[in-house]
Amino acid sequence: MSKNDPFDPELVRELAKLINETDLSEIEVEKGDLRIRVARRVEAVQVQVAAPAPALAAVAAPAPVSGPGATPERSRAGAGHPGAVPSPMVGTAYRRPSPEAKLFVDVGSQVQVGEKLLLIEAMKTFNDIVAPRAGTVTAVFVEDGQPVEFGEPLLVIE
Repeated sequence: MSKNDPFDPELVRELAKLINETDLSEIEVEKGDLRIRVARRVEAVQVQVAAPAPALAAVAAPAPVSGPGATPERSRAGAGHPGAVPSPMVGTAYRRPSPEAKLFVDVGSQVQVGEKLLLIEAMKTFNDIVAPRAGTVTAVFVEDGQPVEFGEPLLVIE
């Protein structure tokens, strides 16, 4: 590093190495008039859930698990429904993009394949959960900000 060229490529390499080792998304250092910021590009993962095979017998949609009287048994009952959309990961479910925004979908909403149903935050990354099939949302089993487990039914699309 010379006085005419304050850029230090070795420092940038060290910072990049530090980001990889610590799983940080960015780091910034200042030294005199020199300021270096190194950032890793973090992209949200869009998860598409495969549609289960259609059932031979008609199955009534279970009651949603939100509101008074909500029980884990109702949520487990939704897992057997042929239109259930299971959680592809452990995390926190969000039914809206921000606290003041309207819901992505609710009971009665018409959805198309690939339409965003909700978000699941896992390891500080927001993952889009999209509709695996077109239809009508007939039940919603999660509330905004609720923790979810892998395979837990999130909602039903018929």
